[in-house]
Amino acid sequence: MDKLNLDQHISKQFNDDLEEIKTSMLEMGGLVEKQVADAVKALVDADSGLAERVIEVESQIDEMEMDIDETSITLIARRQPAASDLRLVIAVTKTIRDLERIGDEAQKIAKMAIKLSEEGNAPRGYTEVRHIGNCVRKMLNDSLDAFSRFDAVSAIATMHEDKEVDMDYKTALREMITYMMEDPRSISRSMNILWALKSLERVGDHAKNICEQVVYLVQGRDIRHTKLD
Repeated sequence: MDKLNLDQHISKQFNDDLEEIKTSMLEMGGLVEKQVADAVKALVDADSGLAERVIEVESQIDEMEMDIDETSITLIARRQPAASDLRLVIAVTKTIRDLERIGDEAQKIAKMAIKLSEEGNAPRGYTEVRHIGNCVRKMLNDSLDAFSRFDAVSAIATMHEDKEVDMDYKTALREMITYMMEDPRSISRSMNILWALKSLERVGDHAKNICEQVVYLVQGRDIRHTKLD
C-alpha cells in the first residue's frame, strides 16, 4: 500500500481500518466471482440445484455490502481521511455497489437456468453464454486484481476488454433473434438465453466501473465519462 502513502499514519489502528475495508471488499469480490461462475455453469449444465444455491448466496452479498458501507462511514466520521486515504474509502464504497449489482445479475442468470431446466433446453445460445461468461469473469477478476495492486495501467487495459464483450453480445443477440424468427416455437426458451446474455454483458459493464475506480484511486482522475482512446 506504500505507493499511495496509505501506510504512513501515526495511528496503527487507522492503517488497520483502511486495510480492513479493502480486504473485505476483495473478499466480497471473490464471492461474487464464484456466484457468476456458478450461475453460468448452472445454466449451461441445466443444474437447478446449483442455480438455487446461487440465489441463496445473494443475501450474503447484500449483507457484506451493508457491513462494508457501515465500516466506511464510521471510518470517515472518526478519522476524517484526506487525499489518497479518502479516495480509497470512496473507491471501496463505489466498488461494492458494482459488486452487489453483479451479484444481482448472477441471480437473474440462475433464475433463467431454473426456467430452462423446467421448460427444456433452448435450441441455441449455450456456446455464447459460456464464451461471454468466461470473458466477463476474467474482466471481473482482473479488475479486482488491479484494485488489490493499485495498478491503474492494468485497470485501463481491462476496460478495453469491455468493447469485445459488447461486440460478442451484439453478435449473439442478432443470431438468436434470427433463429427465433425462423422457428417461433423456440422463442420462449431462447428468450431465457437472451436475458442471461444481457446479464453477462452488464457484468462486464460493472467490471469496467470497478476499473474506473482504480484509476480514480491511483491517479485522482475521474474517467467515468472519458473516452478510452
